[in-house]
Amino acid sequence: MKSLSLLNRITPITMAAVICVATFNSTIAAALDRTIDDFSDPTNNSLGFERQFVTDAVSGGQTSMEHSFEAGIFSAKGEISPPRGQPGWASTVLLLESQGLPQDVSAYNGIRLLVRVNKGNLSISANSSEITNFDYHAALVTRQADNEFHEVVIPFSEMKRAWSEQTSLNTKTLTSLSIVAFDIQQGAFDYEIDEVSFY
Repeated sequence: MKSLSLLNRITPITMAAVICVATFNSTIAAALDRTIDDFSDPTNNSLGFERQFVTDAVSGGQTSMEHSFEAGIFSAKGEISPPRGQPGWASTVLLLESQGLPQDVSAYNGIRLLVRVNKGNLSISANSSEITNFDYHAALVTRQADNEFHEVVIPFSEMKRAWSEQTSLNTKTLTSLSIVAFDIQQGAFDYEIDEVSFY
């Protein structure tokens, strides 16, 4: 009878609060090991959103990029041909939400990659809706001499802006991640990625 009496005292508001807390906790737990892209699908990332490919052609450059998928490995190669007086680049964009709306990823510490850089320069950026001049917080992905796949772990706290005043990355406002091959002069790039995730 005591347990029945206790149940009678639980109001609908209390019950709703308990359900919300339980759902919130289970969502956070599930999100901690979220994979952004394992490249098992040739069109969409692991969150179900179509990848986007953009080059400096939008700003007068002539950079070319080819990409392919094989056994869960994303391969990209091309030629950087920068616009006059600007760096050249080729970007693979991984959306975190279908409309590019800001997402709260503050439960994570940073970005993890399984990557092999065969040629050229590569970086990854965390794109925040607060940044309006495209100078997103980014970090270099260093090429290793053994030409093997390596796990690269990049804390959000170590990601920096290139030419703007340094600001802290607001991880509650991320819209996408961008994998960017770049150079200040003409040159080739070639890289492969097995996985992109938060950690």
